[in-house]
Amino acid sequence: MIRIRGVRDLPREELFTPGHGLCAGCTAGTIVRHLLKVAGRNTIVVNATGCVEVSTTMYPYTSWAVPWIHVAFENAAAVASGVEAALKVLARKGLVDPTREVRVIVLAGDGGTYDIGLQSLSGMLERGHKVMYVLYDNEAYMNTGIQRSGGTPLHSWTTTTPIGKVMRGKLQVKKPITDIIAAHRIPYVATANVAYPIDMDQKLAKGLTVEGPSFIHILQPCPTGWRFDPRYGIKVGRLAVETAMWINWEMTEGEFKVTTRVPRRRHVRHYLTIQGRFKGLTEEEIEEIQRYVDREVERINKIAGEEVIGPLVD
Repeated sequence: MIRIRGVRDLPREELFTPGHGLCAGCTAGTIVRHLLKVAGRNTIVVNATGCVEVSTTMYPYTSWAVPWIHVAFENAAAVASGVEAALKVLARKGLVDPTREVRVIVLAGDGGTYDIGLQSLSGMLERGHKVMYVLYDNEAYMNTGIQRSGGTPLHSWTTTTPIGKVMRGKLQVKKPITDIIAAHRIPYVATANVAYPIDMDQKLAKGLTVEGPSFIHILQPCPTGWRFDPRYGIKVGRLAVETAMWINWEMTEGEFKVTTRVPRRRHVRHYLTIQGRFKGLTEEEIEEIQRYVDREVERINKIAGEEVIGPLVD
């Protein structure tokens, strides 16, 4: 396992190879590339159905230079549990070198995590399998036509939550999936953002070293579904943090810490107006989203015991 202080600590070896079919500007490729640099070759990836799966394994080609398993939406965590248990049995029987660590990682989107795969994920966490679950969250079912998921934010447009005269985007707030996972009392839970790569890489490395399950929730700006210029994926990710629409934090053995402080918070308008999925919202609806974010900031600051996310100034 590598120690990460900066980008120079990442290996040059590429285990996620070029030539995949991800959309132009898709930040999922960046997430997976960093994930495999951190994890290394002794890794087995269990990949639920989704954008990454269909775009990186177009028969007869693959972008994966590590063992990789495609499974259905609902059972990635169950399959990873079986892989981890099988490795333990093989080591106990002397059929594999017990000193050679093989890392088991689940990679799934919000559809396979918030909704369809939540039951098997909860079981994996409850049983305590040493598996790192990585959620790349593009906030809708992008692979099947941009339908809303439990991860879709308030008033966001999707093909099943249009913004029109009657329906005003998704009417519910984003499901607090990471809080739900933290309630399982697992050793390590974290949120990350591809626009803050060192913070993300450090969390991936930490998740792989804990004894027991870990969960890393990464925001993944999607130019196709979020309707922004493909050049601006990292900019959109940064705006999410600067407006506190997304907060980078970690919980290690129950100890909570915000890892990206925001002393001067920007209005959510800066984040919303760069994306076509929020086009057509009224000023009142934008302010409704702002009030929700304000309440979340207050909650996070209370948990942290200090003002880690500052007041609204812009």
